[in-house]
Amino acid sequence: MHTDVTTTERVTAQADVQAAAAAEHAEHVDYFPGLDLSVPGKASPTDARAMSKVLFVRMAELEAGTHEFQYVRNTLIELNMALVKFAAGRFRTRSEPMEDMVQVGTIGLIKAIDRFDPDRGIEFTTFALPTITGEIKRFFRDTSWAVHVPRRLQELRLRLAKASENLEQQIGRPPTAGELAAHLELPVDEVREGIVAANGYTSSSLDAKALGEESQDEESGFLARLGMPDPGFEGTENMICLKPLVAELPERDRRILSLRFGAEMTQTEIGAELGISQMHVSRLLNRTLAQLRSGLLGES
Repeated sequence: MHTDVTTTERVTAQADVQAAAAAEHAEHVDYFPGLDLSVPGKASPTDARAMSKVLFVRMAELEAGTHEFQYVRNTLIELNMALVKFAAGRFRTRSEPMEDMVQVGTIGLIKAIDRFDPDRGIEFTTFALPTITGEIKRFFRDTSWAVHVPRRLQELRLRLAKASENLEQQIGRPPTAGELAAHLELPVDEVREGIVAANGYTSSSLDAKALGEESQDEESGFLARLGMPDPGFEGTENMICLKPLVAELPERDRRILSLRFGAEMTQTEIGAELGISQMHVSRLLNRTLAQLRSGLLGES
C-alpha cells in the first residue's frame, strides 16, 4: 500500500512540474511571437543571437531571484549552448571526455551570462567565448597534471615549450637552459626549475616498456631496470645499531665477540686463549648475543 501511494505521489509531482513548465512557456513565449521556444537549444544561430539580445535587455530590467528572471536566464543558457560545444570541440584531442569539457564550459557560459552588460555594445559571443575557453583551460590546468605544481610553473612550462620549438628551428638543435633563459629574459635557475617541473605533467607506469622496446619480456619494464634492494644495506644498518650496544659490554665479552666473529676462532680455541673452558665460553657467548638481540629489538 505504501508503494502505491509513493508511486502516485511521484506521478502527481511529475505532472505538476510539467504543467508548471507548460504554464511558464505559455507565460513567456510572447517575447518572440511566431517562434517555438519549447526547445531553445534547437534554435538556429541567427535566431539564437537575435533572441539573446532581447532576453539580455529584459533580464537587466528584472530583479534577480524572481521567477521570470530565472526563466530568462535559463533560456539564455539553453540558447547559447552551441558556444560551449564549439569551445569544447577545440580541445577534442585532449584525453578528457567531451562530456566533462561541456559541463565545465557550461559553467563558463553561466558566468558570462551573469557578467554580460548589453549596454556596452558588444556581441555576446565575443564576450562569452573567452570566458568559456578560459574555464575549460582552467579545468585542464587543475586536473591534467599528474603531479600538482604551482600555477606559475605551469605557465612557465608553456612558455618554455614554445620558446624551445622556435629556437630549435633557428639553431637546428634543442636549446640549452642558458639559451632559453636568454631568449625569454629569465634567470637560468628559473628556466631549470620550469624544465624540472614540466616532468610532472605526465606520469609513466613502472611496468611500461623501454622506449622503442618491442619485446614482451617482463624484464624490459622500467621497474625491472631500477634494480633490487642491496642486501648489504640491512647488514650495515645492523652494524650501526650494534656499535653502541657492543661498547657497553664488559671487556671480556667484547674480546670473545672479536675472537669468535672477527678472528673466526672456535669456542675451544677461544677458551684456550682466555684460559677458560669451552663450556664457559659457550655460556658467555650465548648470554652476550641474547643481550645484544634484546637491545636491538628494544630500539626497533
